Amino acid sequence: MSLVGSTNMSYLNPKTVILIGIPGLQHVQFWIGFPFFSLCLVALLGNVVLIIIIATERSLHQPMYIFLAVLAATDLGLCVAIAPKMLAIFWFGSYSMAFDACLTQLFFIHALQGMESGILLAMAFDRYIAICDPLRHASILTPLFLVQMVLMVAIRTTVLVGILPILLKRLQIFQSVVIAHSYCEHMAVVKLAAEDVHINKSYGLFVAFAILGFDLIFVFISYIFIFRAVSHLPQKEARLKAFNTCTSHIVIFLEFYILAFFSFFSHRFGHVSPYTHIFLSTIYLLVPPALNPIVYGVKTTEIRNRVAQICILKHDSQ
Repeated sequence: MSLVGSTNMSYLNPKTVILIGIPGLQHVQFWIGFPFFSLCLVALLGNVVLIIIIATERSLHQPMYIFLAVLAATDLGLCVAIAPKMLAIFWFGSYSMAFDACLTQLFFIHALQGMESGILLAMAFDRYIAICDPLRHASILTPLFLVQMVLMVAIRTTVLVGILPILLKRLQIFQSVVIAHSYCEHMAVVKLAAEDVHINKSYGLFVAFAILGFDLIFVFISYIFIFRAVSHLPQKEARLKAFNTCTSHIVIFLEFYILAFFSFFSHRFGHVSPYTHIFLSTIYLLVPPALNPIVYGVKTTEIRNRVAQICILKHDSQ
């Protein structure tokens, strides 16, 4: 640590950072931790059950549900990446964090967000083939093709997001080590730097649009073709049945991208209060993992019946 200038304190290659949680709400953070903890429990339990059901139920060994299992695993990773440190801040006042650990958390949070976006695009592609070209669905979406798609999504995200902490690591002088957040987020760390960060900001925007923007555009294109194909079906019952197969994905898609872009743009261009932005950005990370298994559990008969069977077996064993 060193002093730069006569009045301003700067930090040279800091070893630790301080996460203060939700600025302006520190006096109630202890209580805020309980609903966040509840969201994490729902997300962990729901996604574990979802993965087990999809793995054990042969009728669900279809592309849509395989992608859903990958999405559930991604959501589990998000909860594990954010919840322990966030709850430690809220409940135990554990504010300090090693700088390298902060960069590691930053990488996993943004990589898992990118992974979730890519899987949502893969699910949209599956719905597009299932509705617009149903006779070729099985021949196109083979097990090998599914593995290749998931690997492509993972590699794209890992490479693009992996450069973010590398660029942050090259920065040496910071005007502060206090992060006004409950977890390490790219722009929150960039704002601490006391040197030129145009490359960091520009590359961060590029990653956001290369992943979220790209996926959003092609999901929209997929659904334009889907809605056009559904509207041309001759019978009303057939149109409703086809559209019903997409509703779960549409709900998850909307909740993810609306919250994602609100968090992204408010952090860079918005004028919302810090506690509002951070509170909502934390909800953005925790609500989709909790809601996704519920949405698919309610809308999917096989998953709903399997959960009911598990509950009945437990009740009978008692």
